Amino acid sequence: MDIGIIGLAKSGKTTVFNALTRGHAETTAFGRSGLEPNVGVVKVPDPRMDQLAVLTKPRKFTPAEVRYTDIGGTPPSFGKGEGFAGVMLSALGRMDALLHVVRAFEDLAIPHPHGSVDPDRDLASVNLEIAFSDSALIERRLERLANTLKAARAGERDAGLREQELLQRLRHELDNEVPVREMTLDDDERAIIANYALLSAKPLLTMVNIGEAQLDRAAEIETDYAVRFRRPHTEVLAGCGKLEMELGLMEAAEAAEAAEFRAEMGVLESSLDRVIRASYSLLGFISFFTVGDDENRAWTITQGDVAQRAAGKIHTDLEKGFIRAEVVPWQRLLDAGGWAESRKAGHLRSEGKTYLVQDGDVMNILFSK
Repeated sequence: MDIGIIGLAKSGKTTVFNALTRGHAETTAFGRSGLEPNVGVVKVPDPRMDQLAVLTKPRKFTPAEVRYTDIGGTPPSFGKGEGFAGVMLSALGRMDALLHVVRAFEDLAIPHPHGSVDPDRDLASVNLEIAFSDSALIERRLERLANTLKAARAGERDAGLREQELLQRLRHELDNEVPVREMTLDDDERAIIANYALLSAKPLLTMVNIGEAQLDRAAEIETDYAVRFRRPHTEVLAGCGKLEMELGLMEAAEAAEAAEFRAEMGVLESSLDRVIRASYSLLGFISFFTVGDDENRAWTITQGDVAQRAAGKIHTDLEKGFIRAEVVPWQRLLDAGGWAESRKAGHLRSEGKTYLVQDGDVMNILFSK
């Protein structure tokens, strides 16, 4: 899962990146001027895996991973209606989802580029930049399509006209501030635009970046923004990036001290856990597990994936030669005390190719070579 972190300059997005990845990327008051992104890979915390590891004592423990990309410094023109472009647009186009960091904290040492702190204005500004980027991409595609249609054969012309009609509709909706993720599209239409990498089609997680003085109102702030800005395929969270970054560094050095400090500050759950959970929900992701003496591993799939396709996540040979899957819910495996005990208790099921894998399933794939 690849998540791109975006936001206006001085929003604290690199601080949030450090909080999520336990990284040490530069977070000066002047920000980064280059376009080189920060990239960090995070092991997905999952208490279910921790408990299964106690049971099976594997030699190797491999949780799922999320890769965060903190896109390089935004140009001075960003936020003025010119959209994403160049390296930034290319990088964001490869992401599965976007994490938009919106500044809500006051800090005289870090002046806001627009002169004042106004989360509503900044949120709307970045959403418009996303829409401008998509509109520009669609416009370029329509121009190329118009030239192609002039010399197209009958069958090709019909497909081109369908694409042209769809793109014109998307452009109209974008002009009316409706992102692609909120539009009603059928499967064929989604297939047509699948390779366009439209930014407004990507699931969007907004993090309202508050200051320590606002911690006692964090839940209230989150609820307020969620009510006003949550839409289909979007989610809204509130958290203090600066505090979470400091806590992350403390946890790396002294976990007990960090836990005590977290409790004193009233921040009982880390932003990392909340962001990952929200991201999984937005993307419709779930995890299944494989366990054994050699390795316990979590595998990320899309909700609704069948057993044969899930087997392909482990290895393509398992998908091609799939016979059946032995399946037991993780809690039942834990309660029974192991794989053999689950089989004796009748908790182990034999499922075929079309079985819909459930979140937390422990699976053993049987296949032919």
